[in-house]
Amino acid sequence: MKLVDLKVKPYYLSDEDITWVENTIKEMTIEEKIGQLFINLFWSFDSDINKKIIEKYHIGGARYTGGTSEKVHELLAGLQEASKVPLLVACNCDAGGDGAISDGTYIASGAQCEASGNEKLAYNAGYVSGREATAIGCNWNFDPCADILYNWRNTIVNTRAYGTNPEDVLKYTSAYIKGLRESNIASCAKHFPGDGTEERDQHLLLGVNELSVDEWDKTFGKVYKQLIDDGLMTIMAGHIALPEYQYKLNPNLKYEDVMPATLSPELINGLLKDQLDFNGLVITDASHMIGIAAAMSRKDYVPGAIAAGCDMFLFFNENEEDFNFMLEGYKNGVITEERLQDALRRILGLKASLKLHEKQKKGTLIPDKEDLKVVGCEEHLALAKEAADLGISLIKDTKNQLPIKPSTHKRIRLHTLFGDGGFEKGGDNKVEKIIIEELERAGFEVTLNDGSTRIKGKIQDLKDNFDAAIIFADIVGYAAENNYRIRWKCPMSTDMPWYVNELPTVFVSLNFTTHLTDVPMVKTYINAYKDTREVIRQTIEKMMGESEFKGTHFNEHVWCNKWETRR
Repeated sequence: MKLVDLKVKPYYLSDEDITWVENTIKEMTIEEKIGQLFINLFWSFDSDINKKIIEKYHIGGARYTGGTSEKVHELLAGLQEASKVPLLVACNCDAGGDGAISDGTYIASGAQCEASGNEKLAYNAGYVSGREATAIGCNWNFDPCADILYNWRNTIVNTRAYGTNPEDVLKYTSAYIKGLRESNIASCAKHFPGDGTEERDQHLLLGVNELSVDEWDKTFGKVYKQLIDDGLMTIMAGHIALPEYQYKLNPNLKYEDVMPATLSPELINGLLKDQLDFNGLVITDASHMIGIAAAMSRKDYVPGAIAAGCDMFLFFNENEEDFNFMLEGYKNGVITEERLQDALRRILGLKASLKLHEKQKKGTLIPDKEDLKVVGCEEHLALAKEAADLGISLIKDTKNQLPIKPSTHKRIRLHTLFGDGGFEKGGDNKVEKIIIEELERAGFEVTLNDGSTRIKGKIQDLKDNFDAAIIFADIVGYAAENNYRIRWKCPMSTDMPWYVNELPTVFVSLNFTTHLTDVPMVKTYINAYKDTREVIRQTIEKMMGESEFKGTHFNEHVWCNKWETRR
């Protein structure tokens, strides 16, 4: 097992900083040391409840469950004030500040950056993510996504992945990190050893990357090695196995003993820390996922993840129980003294590299409320507008139905499709309202079809009453099913695109890029990537011919490996 060196990349700590790390660890009780291994997910904004969690479990870091910038700023101020050792506070800003707060600014997803062919979008996504996240008090971002989308059926990283090859993923993740580094916040590449090769979801089962050793080295290995060499500070281990590499690194490994990376010393110590020379901090992906729970009992995998080489454990199930699982794992020797000390040095080393210990002394761990002005500022909104313009993609218009505008197609039959979304709420009536408002603002007369009936009526009545049909799909989600597909509101209903040969019909996806597998019959298809008002407005403008479609670098997965989707 390679031990951390705090003087070199990615920490570059001074002797004074290292002294703080070592003295802080030395002064800790064993309970305080165990607490540092945990990231707690705060569900409540009640300061009294949160203070008790920090005081009892001595956590090393925090995540939280949404809220406005003002509410989260207040929450994080209370958490830092209650903590003896400064907290790592993490957010999930995949595509902009909207990943940290409800009023944050969305810039561009990985798929949107790829479609633009422009690294500037990825840089701006990182730049805005860092500025808005640090304004509320975050100092760690669980991004960028370094996965490679090899399987078009994979909806877990469909929009988060920056491409279908290592070169594109490296290009855009590197640009994103450069933008993020404009702020004092740590980046975290995920999900090692790599998602995107299969269609299943590690939230629901053990993920498996089936690539051979040679294939992995040339793809995911190439991405991680370059990011590590460039100074990547942290990596999130996925609940994903890499069997061929695990067999290579441990020839005695039995089939039944193949574990996800989060529990695999072969992958964390052997491949990541030794072979790829990663000297930073490794955190597990969320521990409520079945990808880790299916491996063994929780009392074993809580300490088992740290023993395998991960340095922090993401989320309690039940605080008291999990804390004691970890503590007993240390007392029973599952976590050795050497492994615990190394994990603590990496955790405290990351905090020192971000100067959290100095900020704590100065009382500046949480920025002034004045700094919240950066959230949704004019500069960021301009970057969001530019990203929408450069990314929105016309995938096909095989019958030359565009432009569709009020002067030629005034009466619109509107269809909206939403997913149930699991932990994330997919589309809702707010998005539907925005779509209608923007269509009417452009001058269209809009009739919403709710799809609740099978009665289609006369074709001639359809043609007499409408000039065109537009379908907006905002299907978002994970952790409830392995592959999110279109679910019509009623079997064989009026909502299904039975009318594509009767009316000019445009399908717009506001999230997943591969809906053509379910609607190959539509002749005009647009990938817009996000359900913000800015994106919806610009999509309508482009559909009307007022602006050209500039997203032309979308990948071949949009065709879903089916010949009929291209017609």
